[in-house]
Amino acid sequence: MAGLARNEISVPSLFASAFNFHKKFAICLSSSTTSSGVLFFGDVPYVFLPGIDVSKSLIYTPLIKNPDDSAGPFFHGRPAAEYFIGVKAIRINEKPVSLNTSLLSIGDEGEGGTKISTLNPYTVMETSIYHAFVNAFAKELQDVPKVKQVAPFKLCFKSNKLGFTRVGPAVPPIDFVLQRKDVFWRIFGANSMVQVSKKVSCLAFVDGGVEATTSIVIGGHQLEDNLLQFDLANSRLGFSSSLLFRQTNCANFNFTSST
Repeated sequence: MAGLARNEISVPSLFASAFNFHKKFAICLSSSTTSSGVLFFGDVPYVFLPGIDVSKSLIYTPLIKNPDDSAGPFFHGRPAAEYFIGVKAIRINEKPVSLNTSLLSIGDEGEGGTKISTLNPYTVMETSIYHAFVNAFAKELQDVPKVKQVAPFKLCFKSNKLGFTRVGPAVPPIDFVLQRKDVFWRIFGANSMVQVSKKVSCLAFVDGGVEATTSIVIGGHQLEDNLLQFDLANSRLGFSSSLLFRQTNCANFNFTSST
């Protein structure tokens, strides 16, 4: 999120200072190749056609400060400007994925944890997390015919065998469990799968390697048609999960609504 980083020279900080509004912004990335999403600054209603105010149903989780930007040697030793959240567990079809949960915490040198990044097209996971995640997902779809891998994805299926719903392919929901078991970011088929050809759909998560600096990086595809509110003043993230579930999307912002 170039220009939207968590520091005093970012666009949200500068706008908040210049125009005297709350240090807060929200993004809603469109999945459409022909329609744009929307970016908000300050306190405004998020009203999408046909008259749905998404701001009234956001789920909140703390934004976590990473004390050490371990992304590279030039910034090592200073706080990270990226946005981290506290994923505590992963569930697939409401079943917990068995993984090394210590990797989900941020270490003293900034390693581990979960961050949000629009620079990554798909969510990236440390290798051991990725393997456990893919195996658990495959187990839930063991009756669906698999096909040859399509790089960079490791798990692919015949699209016509998956079925389809208003929130995308009919696959098991994925939950990133946050500060409590009942607080989670649910990912449906539109965000968990990607159509790589007319006949093939793949699980849209990739292997980040055994030496991944950050254990989970939530990427752009998983953010599409989800509204994310970054409340910097209160150090929290508000998220909607898929707007498709509410029969709208990020391209449907109502620009005629009162602000």
